[in-house]
Amino acid sequence: MGWANIYAAVYSEEHSSIFDFTQRYGMQLVWIGAAVVLALLVMAMDSRFYFVFANFIYAAMIMLLVTALLFGTEVNGSRSWIQMGPIRIQPAEFAKFATALALAKLMSKYGFKIHQFKSIATIAFLVITPALLILLQNDTGSALVYSSFILVLYREGLTGWILVFMVFMVLLFILVLVYNIPVILMLLFALTLFLFVFISGRYRDAIRFGVGIIGIGVVIYGASEFFNLNLSWHYFLLLPLVVGIPIAIVYAFINRLRYIYLLVLFTLTGIFFSFSVDYVFHNILDTHHQKRINDLLGIESDPLGWGYNVNQSKIAIGSGGFWGKGYLKGTQTKFNFVPEQSTDFIFCTVGEEWGFVGTTVVVALFLMLLIRIIRVAERQRESFARIYGYGVASILFFHIAVNIGMTIGLFPVIGIPLPFFSYGGSSLWAFTVLLFILLKLDSTRLG
Repeated sequence: MGWANIYAAVYSEEHSSIFDFTQRYGMQLVWIGAAVVLALLVMAMDSRFYFVFANFIYAAMIMLLVTALLFGTEVNGSRSWIQMGPIRIQPAEFAKFATALALAKLMSKYGFKIHQFKSIATIAFLVITPALLILLQNDTGSALVYSSFILVLYREGLTGWILVFMVFMVLLFILVLVYNIPVILMLLFALTLFLFVFISGRYRDAIRFGVGIIGIGVVIYGASEFFNLNLSWHYFLLLPLVVGIPIAIVYAFINRLRYIYLLVLFTLTGIFFSFSVDYVFHNILDTHHQKRINDLLGIESDPLGWGYNVNQSKIAIGSGGFWGKGYLKGTQTKFNFVPEQSTDFIFCTVGEEWGFVGTTVVVALFLMLLIRIIRVAERQRESFARIYGYGVASILFFHIAVNIGMTIGLFPVIGIPLPFFSYGGSSLWAFTVLLFILLKLDSTRLG
């Protein structure tokens, strides 16, 4: 199905032969053939090979990432490719399954406890190292894929509050961009009180704490007016929290309420993050990422500039209607209105030519694949295979959700392929190896 849609995305009457290797669909056939060979090689290896050499595979991929960063070929502003004759290899794609292997080996060791600081630090090192190298290559999309490993950690016993915290940080990032700091601080203060009541059930203590914080704010406001300090609204919200936090710590110590420390840490992190968003957004993110995020959030509108790709993609998908226009009959496709339609935006070809029915089938197939992978992972007797299986599911889920999301305008465009659909040898080979290692591990689970 992936090849058929690549053929449709770049089809022209002048180059109609499926064996025209000057066209992308012709080259994709070569990549598919090579992927079959890779799958056979993976299945031919002893299953213990992947456990024994997991760290060596990871180290080799880190070296390739460094090589690509220093000596790689730049494509579309990203120095993440290694030229090998007529073939270009993108190590960032292969580093994903290498990281999944290394993470599975670490977490499957006897006596490993995920809640220990040493364990968390080692996991962070394994995940952040390739992500940072890829980020330095200016490939933000591939770097963000490594955040999906948090799902693996959650399955292996990491508290669910970590997921809640990550979701909250994303929401906080969006709110700070759309609104202003005082509004965010008020929401943060209200949420902290809510969590205090929810966790402890101490309604009176929450009311006292809230009234006390508000009282401090009133005192600061009165002092500002009396002494003509002309303080910003930031201070009327921030200073009461700064004064209230030490009081909360003392209160928690006297009454032995450990969860208060977590709430304090949560509040401080939220405050720091709120004030750092503006700096990160304007000084760390590239201009095109800023524009795409602003376009997604409705802060800026530029349908003929930064928002052109997504706008044309949505037009293509919407024009397909319920049944689609028919195979090779997509007008948006034929006239090249959607850039990168055979790679990052391959899903809009499905939407235009196969309509709502076709896109539903594709999404359902991906969902079935993910469910099957999780079932395979859960039936493993060895923790190494189970953890790796969840790594496979997490990586594929991130790619599928974000790629489809960005083609319909739910996520900013970050440039990651749709697994087994988008054009490209490196991504196809990497996904093939990723999946077939799990199949090999599963084939010997009863051995």
